[in-house]
Amino acid sequence: MSRIPLFSFEIQVLSVSELNGMVRSVLESEYRLQDLWVSGEVSNLSIPSSGHMYFTLKDEEAVVRCVMWRPAVARLLVNPREGEQIEVHGSIGVYESGGRYQLYADKIRVSGKGELFQQFLALKRRLEEEGLFQAELKRKIPLFPTRIGVVTSPTAAALKDVINVLRRRYPLAELILSPANVQGDDAPQSIVRALKTLNQDANPDVILLVRGGGSMEDLSPFNDEGVVRAVAASMAPTITGIGHATDFILADFAADKRAPTPSAAAEIATPDREELAVDLQDSRKRLSQKFAEQLGKLRWELKDGKNALLRVSPAARIRNAKLQVDELHQRSLALVRHALELKAAEVLGLQQTLRVIGPRAVLERGFAYVRKKSDESLIRSRDDVEVHDRLVVEVQDGEFDVEVLRGEDDE
Repeated sequence: MSRIPLFSFEIQVLSVSELNGMVRSVLESEYRLQDLWVSGEVSNLSIPSSGHMYFTLKDEEAVVRCVMWRPAVARLLVNPREGEQIEVHGSIGVYESGGRYQLYADKIRVSGKGELFQQFLALKRRLEEEGLFQAELKRKIPLFPTRIGVVTSPTAAALKDVINVLRRRYPLAELILSPANVQGDDAPQSIVRALKTLNQDANPDVILLVRGGGSMEDLSPFNDEGVVRAVAASMAPTITGIGHATDFILADFAADKRAPTPSAAAEIATPDREELAVDLQDSRKRLSQKFAEQLGKLRWELKDGKNALLRVSPAARIRNAKLQVDELHQRSLALVRHALELKAAEVLGLQQTLRVIGPRAVLERGFAYVRKKSDESLIRSRDDVEVHDRLVVEVQDGEFDVEVLRGEDDE
């Protein structure tokens, strides 16, 4: 005998994916889980190359996995740190493949920071989107400023710090103070006015905006939008030295350079005279060395040029020509001397011949030389004389006068 059930129930069996999808739908349909703030301590923080942020938010009794996508991470002022207490805004969802629910974060703020800090972040984000903090807008600080403007309270310790640093490092610069209130309700307007006055009247090479440390409320004038815009609009490059090294304010982002303290701002604005002295000595040594090298090179080039000039110089040819001239001169003298000797020998020969056959020799042999006394003409024939002509007879040892008494026909 068998029993037949009067009623039957069909059991629904879900897959894991279906189960996780159902849980996700339930969670996402709960509006309170889609817009909530959760506070806790950061742990297992990770930011891979994708730019997304993964971390765990925990308290003393529980943990929750958190994810922040890259666009939201890029909007953060400062990334959270391991062990830091934060407040996270976002929505609850389910990572179906992993089978776990997690908080999808879109905002993060440090726990304990009140409305003032949130206003700070909001203004910073707006000014960033406007492009006021772009790195391309930052100007270089002059290396050797001659006029340094300072905006601060004339009674502040920050001013004394700046003066001490400038006296120690670079006393050549002229310091110009544009006084301003750096705390209180009227501080923003006072700072803006001091910056404008300094730019318009003093024309400084660089401006230092400085103040000592304090609470966030104390430093709030430097987070004022008017102050931030005045810093960005300054005609001279600006350096902020406000608060301590851990303090960051909006004026820092607008300035051309941010220093952690007022003293550091003065150091950034000026060179160190001791370092300048060392650099000057090194430059002098390098210059002397370079001068010596250049001088040596020029001397070598001069010597090489001189040698090259000597190789093409006409001096050698002139010396050879002089030698040739001397040789020709000596040869000419020898030729002249030889010619004179020949002439002298010839003259001597002629003298000897003349001595033998000349008139004197003839006279010595008994002949006489007869000439007319009247005109000294030589008598060569009897026809050359007439009776009564006066004649001069020259013999070996003298001469005497004779008279023609008769001719041949008179015999």
